[in-house]
Amino acid sequence: MADMHPQDDLLKMTHRDSWRVQHERLHVKHRGHEAMHAEMVLILIAALVVAQIVLVQWKQRHHRSYNLVTLVQMWVVPLYFTIRLYWWRFLSMWGMFSVVTSYVIFRATRKPLSCRTPRMVYKWFLLIYKLSYLVGILGYMAIMFTMFGFNVFLRIKAEDSMDVGVIMLFYGLYYGVMGRDFAEICSDYMASTIGYYNKGAMPSRSLTNDICAVCGQKIFVEVEEEGFIEDTYQLSCGHIFHEFCIRGWCIVGKKQTCPYCNEKVDLKRMMNNPWEKTHVLYGQLLDWLRYLVAWQPIIIGIVHGINFSLGLE
Repeated sequence: MADMHPQDDLLKMTHRDSWRVQHERLHVKHRGHEAMHAEMVLILIAALVVAQIVLVQWKQRHHRSYNLVTLVQMWVVPLYFTIRLYWWRFLSMWGMFSVVTSYVIFRATRKPLSCRTPRMVYKWFLLIYKLSYLVGILGYMAIMFTMFGFNVFLRIKAEDSMDVGVIMLFYGLYYGVMGRDFAEICSDYMASTIGYYNKGAMPSRSLTNDICAVCGQKIFVEVEEEGFIEDTYQLSCGHIFHEFCIRGWCIVGKKQTCPYCNEKVDLKRMMNNPWEKTHVLYGQLLDWLRYLVAWQPIIIGIVHGINFSLGLE
């Protein structure tokens, strides 16, 4: 009988046995390369440390350009992998999000600014923020559901439930980060147009007690006047705003200062419901993930280039 080809043996094995055999072959292939592997690890650690220092300095000295470049990378890098790996479902959702968000940005950057534009902008990004929060939580629960083995009771394969959880968690975190970054850009443009906010300098207009500095409209309106009738919120500095506007400014737009005097805002004090305080932690998590999504692939690419130039494989 003719000898069996190794590839034929792999085909007859189970998925777990096949993975184990391939893993053993990989170990045999790289045996004796411990010194080279240690050198590659040192290069990776050094690259991460240097990149972190450079990015922190860039963010502190040129905050606006750092945010803009990071946002463009977050928008483009997943698109590259999506097209390369044929992830059409993600591409379709990315396309819909991009079209609607582009229209919202167009409205936010028009001059003169419509009185209803700030509200429309914050409504859209608040919707994205809440949906991303919900989808991310469901994805995390699906992962925990699988890790504790509850998928067996519903006769769901562990691979399937884990895949669903990871995909939902990624969708939630990715669009959460994107939504907050675009909301911050829109907030800056609208505030600059309205004129009551100027970061690090005096505003171009003087604020009166009956005007909301976020949307530029009257806080208290008569029945026959055009405007928004809603609850108000007073910051510790004494300035009063529409509650929806100031929440959009601080929570969605990532601003932690008064839209007029730049005094620090205590976000936890703004949350009346204890469950809302988790939004602060979620926002901090999204800000941290921006670094991983936007810059990590570039850093890894630079490390691969260094290893290749040094003959390390």
